[in-house]
Amino acid sequence: MPKRVLIAMTGASGSAYALRLGQVLIANDIGVDFIISKAALLVIATETELTLPAKPQAQAQTLRDYYECDESALRVFGREDWMAPWASGSGQPGPVVVCPCSTGTLSAIATGASNNLTERAADVALKERRQLILVPRETPFSEIHLNNMLTLTRMGSVILPACPGFYHEPKTINDLVDFVVARILNQLGVAQTLMPSWGYGSEATSSNTAETKND
Repeated sequence: MPKRVLIAMTGASGSAYALRLGQVLIANDIGVDFIISKAALLVIATETELTLPAKPQAQAQTLRDYYECDESALRVFGREDWMAPWASGSGQPGPVVVCPCSTGTLSAIATGASNNLTERAADVALKERRQLILVPRETPFSEIHLNNMLTLTRMGSVILPACPGFYHEPKTINDLVDFVVARILNQLGVAQTLMPSWGYGSEATSSNTAETKND
């Protein structure tokens, strides 16, 4: 498992995915670093009950209180913090997850823009052949979006759209959030109990057995 993961939050809808991912990683003793764009701050305030201050240091303290964790477990970097370890291949400590990933950020990463720390961290992950997971939340996709995703896939990143399934019979919105978060955790190699693997849930096993007998 990684020792530390960067979660970069951009202005797409789906802030609950990133906040839940951070919670599960910290519960698994994996350090979490956040980069939160101005647009993401607005989305978080709109979609959740959490309101974050403007400054990264204050954001960090608010999130530590939210997760009930200490300073070593969670850090927040500003988008212009070029001295952050994520800005360099010699310092980057782990996988990068852009969640949610706006189509603007997707485009910037695909073209190597590196105009802020989120884009630079993704660029470093690509050039160093490290893990980069992008979680776009947009619909429908234009040809531009699809071409950018194809480009990034060919570069080695994982495109993991926020598209929850329903075969686990979700009862709440949190169940839908956990579906996507579980997929991210699987990609990171982090053991999770949010969602059983296909065919390993008790209900799925009994259903498959019944179908086999009927056949």
